Parts: sequence; C-alpha cells; structure tokens
Amino acid sequence: MLTIKKHIPVKLIIGFIFKEGHICDNAKIVLQRYFGKIDFESPLFDFNHTDYYEKEFGKPLKRKFVSFKKLILAQNLPKIKITTNKIEKGLSQGASRLINIDPGYLDLSKLVLASTKDYRHRIYLDRGIYSEVTLFYQNRTFNPWEWTYPDYKTSEYIAIFNQIRKIYSEQIK
Repeated sequence: MLTIKKHIPVKLIIGFIFKEGHICDNAKIVLQRYFGKIDFESPLFDFNHTDYYEKEFGKPLKRKFVSFKKLILAQNLPKIKITTNKIEKGLSQGASRLINIDPGYLDLSKLVLASTKDYRHRIYLDRGIYSEVTLFYQNRTFNPWEWTYPDYKTSEYIAIFNQIRKIYSEQIK
C-alpha cells in the first residue's frame, strides 16, 4: 500500500483582462488584501486574441499577470475563484464588469486555471468551480494542450509562466 502524501503548496497567479489601467491597479490593491504581496507582475499586453470581452468592456483591451509571494493550497482554488468573482463585482459599474480576474496556480509541472464553465477537459472541484490544466511543463518550458486558450500558447505568455516557475522553484527549495 502506498502512503498518501500531502500536496506541497502552489503558486497563485492571477490574469487580468481590462480596458482601463486604473481598474487593474484597484484590483491589485484589493487582491493583496486577500492574498498578500505580489512578487511578480508581467508587462502589459494588448489582448486581441478574441472579441469575447469587447461587448462588455469595450476596446482596446489589455492583459496582465501577477503572482503572489505567499503560496496557497491547491484545494483552495474554488474559494479563491469565488473571491475573485466578488472582487470583479465590487469593481463593476452597475451590471457591467470592468475587469476579468482569472485565478489559477502554477507548480513545477503545470499551470491550472479556475473556471465557472464546464467543458470536456475540465474537472469539477466544488461550489460551481471547475479547473483545467492549461499548460504542462516539459523539455524545460511550458507547453500548450489542444484546448489551451490561444493567448496562453504565445511565446510571450509562456515566458512569463517560466519566469514565475523559477520564482516558485526557489520558494520551495
């Protein structure tokens, strides 16, 4: 019989999609109250891989990623997604969101994202939240799956997640 081992803590990452920079700045302030200090912040990217958010947010849209110094337990991802949904609502203007806040986590072998939408490659976690392995680490870099969002397949995004992985690797030594 094998011994069940505790899963080591993982690295919380958040992806933002937004139109106005001050909304992202406000979101980062609120998120730090919940999750602690940000230890990595990506450059700002144009977000033009889909028009899914344009009706709600307008355009041009921007994308940014952050990670947090304090590691989390993987099983807390549903609670974190529910929290980020509440933060989105708090930053909304009436019924319209002004920012999309997507949490996930990274460990040495994968990047996992949370979602409220089910699909064939997603696994139900708890409280209406699903997860998917979006990228896997192999041959010294993150790699996409067939279902990986187009922007997450770009070399710019993969470089970001490789950087965050290096930070995480140092943290768990």
